[in-house]
Amino acid sequence: MQTILLIDDEPNIRRMLGALLRAEGFEVVEAANGNAALIELEKLDPDAAFCDLMMPPGPDGLATLEAMRARGLEAPVIMMSGKAQLSDAVRATQLGAFQFLEKPLSPEAVLVTLRSALELRRTQLENRVLRTQVAVPGELVGDGRGLARVREQIAQVAPTDTRVLITGESGTGKELVAAAIHRGSKRAKRAFIPVNCAAIPRELVESELFGHERGAFTGATERRLGRFALADGGTILLDEIGDLSLEAQAKLLRVLETGELQRVGAERAERVDVRVLAATNRQLEQSVASGAFREDLFFRLNVFPILLPPLRDRAEDIPSLAAHLARRVRPVGTPQFSTEALKALRGYGWPGNVRELANIIERLIIVGGGKPEIGADAVAAVLPQASSPKHQAGGGEQAAQGLPLSEALDVHERRLIRDALARSNGNVAEAARTLRTDRANLYRRMRRLGL
Repeated sequence: MQTILLIDDEPNIRRMLGALLRAEGFEVVEAANGNAALIELEKLDPDAAFCDLMMPPGPDGLATLEAMRARGLEAPVIMMSGKAQLSDAVRATQLGAFQFLEKPLSPEAVLVTLRSALELRRTQLENRVLRTQVAVPGELVGDGRGLARVREQIAQVAPTDTRVLITGESGTGKELVAAAIHRGSKRAKRAFIPVNCAAIPRELVESELFGHERGAFTGATERRLGRFALADGGTILLDEIGDLSLEAQAKLLRVLETGELQRVGAERAERVDVRVLAATNRQLEQSVASGAFREDLFFRLNVFPILLPPLRDRAEDIPSLAAHLARRVRPVGTPQFSTEALKALRGYGWPGNVRELANIIERLIIVGGGKPEIGADAVAAVLPQASSPKHQAGGGEQAAQGLPLSEALDVHERRLIRDALARSNGNVAEAARTLRTDRANLYRRMRRLGL
């Protein structure tokens, strides 16, 4: 439910306008003067505000608007007056007022203006989110049977509001699947907000997801919208959902059950209309069994599961993927891959999946120096040599045979770390989680092994 702050010194105006807005489904908070409005702003973040111009003995509407903006209020403010002059309107516009309404107020004018203000506010929030995103998720590429099954599932679930749990190894394209679900839904014109739960510091997860009020904790110098509020009306992707703490899982479960969230430090909950998609490379059933993931949350998220196959199980897609990734790196003069080069690419095990393939293709194009064709020799030169063609575990053990114990252990440890780094696309923090160690320890081991 959207909240409207109504600031007017006349009780009759507050009563009539408040009744109109409540009848339209809004929550209304009333303030009899500017000072009372500023006190209310300490407790809530309204979606819009109506503010009277003349409120004796003061502060008047312009001073109140200026004070609200100084305190970080970004919501649209609609000024009201029966005696406004042109200079007042100019000053209000300079201070960021959305529009001036003349008294006596017309219900139609009030509702049309308010809806326009709320729509502008929503657009501004969505544009802010889009500007912060490094890249917009693209299309799924490949015509093999495995991906055809995934596309079929996307087509089935996208038009609904059903929650989807997308699973698969790191680098298989889980965010692309989520973006495809969003594009195929009735929410496609609203925001798509991906959140990497593993990348958020544990102590800031609640603030990032649900927002916070000013002064809620040390460093909270201004009110902040959370990712759920930014996704209101659209879709949120909770990537790496298995990395959420149990405390954050409990808060997320409440949002899923009630459709309401409460910002850190806020006194009131607010309703949000968000479709929730989740993704993970973990076996959440095992996390549930070990107590690391809430069973009730798992059942809430796992309404419609989609399993993304690893790239080694969809080698038939590698030629089209390689061509697509090459065009992305070099749109003009895109090099072609020889038959033998594609055979070499298909013969590799791709522990890092499509993400690793993208890195290899980019490297091949850079090393190729503008040549029109990429051959098998070039591919062999850039593929990791520590792996057998299918990246089987036995390669490391065979290389360690006949070595002293300490050296054999180093060979095995080096292979494990390289595999983890390949799967995480070089992300040391993610590789450390895969190896069930901390990042500092992994760095020390990498330095010792010359990695």
